[in-house]
Amino acid sequence: MLKTLPPGATIGILGGGQLGRMTALAAARLGYRCHIYCPEAGAPASQVTSLTTIADYSDQAALADFAAAVDVVTYEFENVPFVAAETLARHVPVRPGPEVLRICQNRLREKDFCREAGVPTARFAPIGSARDLHERVAEFGRPCVLKTAELGYDGKGQIAIGRDTDLDAAWARAAEAAAPAGMILEEFVDFRLEISVIVARGLDGTRRTYVPVENQHKHHILDQTIVPARVSEKVTDKAKGIARHLAEKIGLAGLLAIEMFITADERVLVNELAPRPHNSGHWTLDAAVTSQFEQLVRAIAGLPLGAPDRLADAVMKNLLGDEAAAALAAWSDPNEKLHLYGKSEARPGRKMGHTTKLIRR
Repeated sequence: MLKTLPPGATIGILGGGQLGRMTALAAARLGYRCHIYCPEAGAPASQVTSLTTIADYSDQAALADFAAAVDVVTYEFENVPFVAAETLARHVPVRPGPEVLRICQNRLREKDFCREAGVPTARFAPIGSARDLHERVAEFGRPCVLKTAELGYDGKGQIAIGRDTDLDAAWARAAEAAAPAGMILEEFVDFRLEISVIVARGLDGTRRTYVPVENQHKHHILDQTIVPARVSEKVTDKAKGIARHLAEKIGLAGLLAIEMFITADERVLVNELAPRPHNSGHWTLDAAVTSQFEQLVRAIAGLPLGAPDRLADAVMKNLLGDEAAAALAAWSDPNEKLHLYGKSEARPGRKMGHTTKLIRR
C-alpha cells in the first residue's frame, strides 16, 4: 500500500529559486513544511519558509543532516549535481528519482532516451572533436546548432552554425565552454512554433497532462506563454500522448515538462525535458483547477492528483530585470495577476517575476 505523507511532514527542495518558492507556498496550503537546500543565503524560496540549509551540493555532512530532517526530496531545477540526489536517495525518497535527473540534465542522454522510447526528436550527434564537427555538419547541412550537453539554458551554451561559420573557431570556443560534458550537434528545425506540455505522474501511476501551451522567446529567453497553444486538435492529442508516454517510460514520480517543436506539416519533435515545474506552466497558478506546483506536491506526497483543467485562456508574461518594478508601478488590470519572486538584484535577463492575463472564455 502506498504511503501518503501526513500533514506536518517536511518536503525537502534542492534549489532556492522561484520554482522552489512557489512549490513551498503550494505545500504550505496542503499542511506541509518545506526545507530548502541551496548554496546561497536569502534565496527566493527561503523567504517563504523558516527551514533552510545553506551549503554546497557536494557537502556530504550537510546532505546527511538534510536527509534526516525531511520526509521526501524534490528539485526545483535540474542542474543539481547528480551525486547530491544519489546521496540523498540512500536515506530518503527522492522524487523524481535520481535517474530521471541524470537523463534530463544532459542533452545527449535526453535525446537517446526519447529515441529508445520511440519519440521523434531533431537529428543529433555527439561531438567530441573538430573532425566530428566537420563530418556531422557536412551530413546535417547548414544551418545547424552546436550545444553544450549540460548546463545550457535560456540560449546559453549554444552556437548557431550558419553558412559562413568557421567550424574550427566554433569548436575551439565550444570545447572550452563544454568540458568535460561534451557537445551535441542538432539539425536545424524550421518549426512553426514551440509548445510545451507538463505531465504529472503519481505514486500509483496515475498521469495527468496540462493543455499544450505556446512559447514565444526573445533573445533565447521565454518572453510569453499563450494558453492554449494555437495548434490543431490532432497536434494537441499527439503532444499529450507523447508526454504521458515519456512519463511512464522514465518512471516519473512528480512533474515532467516537455518542450516540443511543431513543424509546418504538424510533426511533433521533442526538444528538451525538465523534471520539475516549468516557466511555461506558471499560468496554472491563476487559470487552472490545480497549479503545477500543487500538482508536484500531490505527486511526491502520494496524494491523488488534481484536475489539470484550465479555467480560462491566458497569456503569461515574464518580467526580466527592471521590468518587474515597472510592472508593479503600472499594474491596474483587474484580469491580470502579478507574481514577484523576491529577488533583491535586478539584472538584465534575470527573471524577477511574471504576470498572467486571464482571458474569459
